[in-house]
Amino acid sequence: MSETAPSPSPSAAPTEAESLLSVLDRNRRTFAWKTSGLDEKGLRATTAASAMTLGGLVKHMALVEADWLAVKLAGHDYGAPWEAVDFDADPDWEWRTGALDSPEDLYAVWRDAVERSRKLVAEVITARGLDGPASFTWPDGRTPTVRAMLLDMVEEYARHTGHADILREAVDGLVGEGAPADFTV
Repeated sequence: MSETAPSPSPSAAPTEAESLLSVLDRNRRTFAWKTSGLDEKGLRATTAASAMTLGGLVKHMALVEADWLAVKLAGHDYGAPWEAVDFDADPDWEWRTGALDSPEDLYAVWRDAVERSRKLVAEVITARGLDGPASFTWPDGRTPTVRAMLLDMVEEYARHTGHADILREAVDGLVGEGAPADFTV
């Protein structure tokens, strides 16, 4: 087994927004580390109790970036490849196809989604602040704040990074709490 020292905690940022974004980026970085450097076999591996793959996780998190931050927070469209998918006919499309896509395609779609999210989130925070509204309303009429949306993204990454941790250890024994300081996304 390979064990690494955890990356340093996000530094104390001068603003709440910077602190939230720092924690979100730390989770993104750890997720990227847990799913990086694998070939198709590694990205398609499952554990005995689940059909979940690291490739499916990578594609799912790219979709979550688009859905949660581009669409629901910023009010933009999904963009490619999501707009061409009929999720009503294939609700698990990203999981199913993520288990078949090449590593290069998977990493590219996730990196593109994260890059787009970072840009849109910065624009939203500048325009609305953390207490400002998201661009959608829940069925019960409530509109979440920018802060709530960012905290939900942190939670989503934390949850799925835990899944990635288990799957990655099963693939090649890689364990560790966070990405090493020299790991780049």
